[in-house]
Amino acid sequence: MCCTGVAMKSSAGVFFLAFLTSHFLPSVFCDGETLVLLDNLATKETHSIFFRSLQERGFKLTFKSGDDPSLSLKKYGEYLYKHLILFSPSVEEFGGSVNVQALVEFIDDGGNILAVANSNVGDVIRELANECGFEIDEEGSAVIDHLNYDVSDEGKHTTIVADPENLLDAPTVIGSKNIPPILFKGVGIVSDQENPLVLEVLTASSTAYSYSPDNKVTEYPHAVGKNTLLVSALQARNNARVVFCGSLDFFSDKFFTSPVQKTHGGKLFATSGNKQLATALSQWVFKEKGVLRAQNVRHHIKGEKNTARSLHYHG
Repeated sequence: MCCTGVAMKSSAGVFFLAFLTSHFLPSVFCDGETLVLLDNLATKETHSIFFRSLQERGFKLTFKSGDDPSLSLKKYGEYLYKHLILFSPSVEEFGGSVNVQALVEFIDDGGNILAVANSNVGDVIRELANECGFEIDEEGSAVIDHLNYDVSDEGKHTTIVADPENLLDAPTVIGSKNIPPILFKGVGIVSDQENPLVLEVLTASSTAYSYSPDNKVTEYPHAVGKNTLLVSALQARNNARVVFCGSLDFFSDKFFTSPVQKTHGGKLFATSGNKQLATALSQWVFKEKGVLRAQNVRHHIKGEKNTARSLHYHG
């Protein structure tokens, strides 16, 4: 894809910039330092497949506890990290100088965040979601689907099977829809319908709802049917990217490698589609995909083919 810049007039002639080869290529943010905040360091082992895939793609991961008192995103006014992975949904407050304001500033300055929630989500993740145009359901709630739950479910119908057809129709963000069903166990998310920057990446089925699995339904659920988001995203106007997933288990080794089968005689799949979707989401949020980049930028005098060594403006 090629584009040309705006022409500039002077007494020496009319010049323009020719962007000879602009392609969808990884940007300077596509690898580099990434801070991973965890509820506890055991998550590093239970989610090792996902973390290893990032490292194999060139990301340098620094693992820390979410409440580590030494946490900081900056040093001498410069960011220490290009990306954040917030796999610490239960933390009420992050340690050190990391708080919601610091995270919002990080996004405003072009940083990217992959965050997860769960049924015990803490205030800091909830507040960050609100800042990004999402609302996470109340603590103790879960996405429930009495028709589309996995055979491994323990009776509360909260280990649900999500159909790939409910994915956003955007291959740059989600990869292919031609994947096995997706396992999900976590909390529901609702998006701000008036925010044009919000992406509804994966919705629950029409029979799902978000509520406390331990209580009878006595009031209208927070999220019902396909208004219940399992994965949501934001692309800010400065191209910063944020992904929220309502399930920490979604990225786990267990869910990556588990067979999937809906109850009541559903088709058996050898493994879930979680790994494929997680890979695609991480490629998008960390700008390995879907970024416009210019290469071999050259300039020359209009009507000539050779690149000018210098351009002088004579007033």
